[in-house]
Amino acid sequence: MKYLLSTLSLCLTLSLFGQLDFRNLQMDGYRGIWFELNQKYPYGDKYSGGLGTYTAKHRPLAIYAKEVDKTFFVYGGTTGETYKYLLCMIGIYDHKTGMVSKPVVVYDKMGVDDPHDNPSLLIDDDGFLWVFVSGRGNRRPGIKLRSAKPYDISQFDIVSEEEFTYPQIWKGDTHFIHFFTKYTGVRELYFETSTDGMKWTEDKKLAGIPNKKGERAGHYQASEIYQGGAIAGTFFNRHIDGHPDTRTDLYYMQTRDLGETWETIKGKRVKTPVDKVKSPIRVIDYFSQGKNVYMKDMSFDEAGNPYCLYVISNGHEPGPDNAPYEWKLTYYNDGEWITRHITTSDHNYDMGSFYLMDDSWKVVAPTVPSPQAWGVGGEVVIWESRDEGKTWNKSIEVTKNSALNHSYMRKPLDYKTPFCFFWATGHPHEMSISEIYFGDFEGNYWKLPYWMENEWEKPIQVNVD
Repeated sequence: MKYLLSTLSLCLTLSLFGQLDFRNLQMDGYRGIWFELNQKYPYGDKYSGGLGTYTAKHRPLAIYAKEVDKTFFVYGGTTGETYKYLLCMIGIYDHKTGMVSKPVVVYDKMGVDDPHDNPSLLIDDDGFLWVFVSGRGNRRPGIKLRSAKPYDISQFDIVSEEEFTYPQIWKGDTHFIHFFTKYTGVRELYFETSTDGMKWTEDKKLAGIPNKKGERAGHYQASEIYQGGAIAGTFFNRHIDGHPDTRTDLYYMQTRDLGETWETIKGKRVKTPVDKVKSPIRVIDYFSQGKNVYMKDMSFDEAGNPYCLYVISNGHEPGPDNAPYEWKLTYYNDGEWITRHITTSDHNYDMGSFYLMDDSWKVVAPTVPSPQAWGVGGEVVIWESRDEGKTWNKSIEVTKNSALNHSYMRKPLDYKTPFCFFWATGHPHEMSISEIYFGDFEGNYWKLPYWMENEWEKPIQVNVD
């Protein structure tokens, strides 16, 4: 172990001085990135903690591939020497053996400690793995990478370096579609498409809505595709005068022709980029209610109706003054938008995922505010509704009596039990270790090994009787 740590220390030192990076290096365990924004308030940082599966605007982070019966997943990792050196990682859970591979560094951010640069994942029809590593404006470009072999994580090759943040990448029957954000002084929404992942269309702007003339715009979004790209949709909020702490309102627009034209939920043509507050795509006016809106997840049902999971609150500062932090589900059905209340938690950046199942709807989220109250995350809870969201019951408390908060529960695309959701832990108020977990809807959950000696090892089941 001492030799291993000294080797990692040497690699880290060389990386910091630009002589070596970790890219395509197999690491010896699952170690998540710890981060704090350093915007301090009486009840803690605006957001901080174990953010390996951050942000909600990176989609998807995990995909089940039935062809090989494996779940591939990406996350923001770190070295064995520091909790704050970002490595964009990928790992595999093998459903046949119940084991996880040693993770591999897809991209070394070379000293960056910010999980805004975390990766997203896509698997194409030939089994090649695509990882889009988020950038941050012009200072840190986004990176597109592809695996050298199908369903193989041992080597990734750089395809391009471009300006994009918050990558959301989807593969339809004929095309890739990539939703992302550009920093144009503010955060504005764009998309691009490709037939092969190598050559892409020009970036096309989707939205930039100022509150009034002379003000700046800004948005965050959650996107998804339906039936191989028959519909691609996006929910988004808007930022007053470009400031993300004022995020409000809820909008939805969709395309049925890969972005050639955009429309409202009722099929009315929408001119892009959208630049009007009172656009026909606005679903809910939360601005007049004085509410902030924090995007969490999006899904389509079998009929192509869109669903959006989000949190509303009274402001951006953490703590009781901006409570309640209300979990909402807005969806379209029978010609109208419907909004349901699910529960409350204690932080704007509590993050969960929504599941449309045959006999119920479920939300997996850290809604029990412990062990570190008023910080990102908490204890993991499965909420369930059997009446189309009218009422919600706390079905299972997955974690209890934890030492650290659990944060950012993420839903794999085409998930398979037991890897139904995965997340990271961390202390939101002080630097800490961060471990990676996954779980199922029976309340079972496992910890990925923090240190590994073998190529494949069994995850550690935590809730063993």
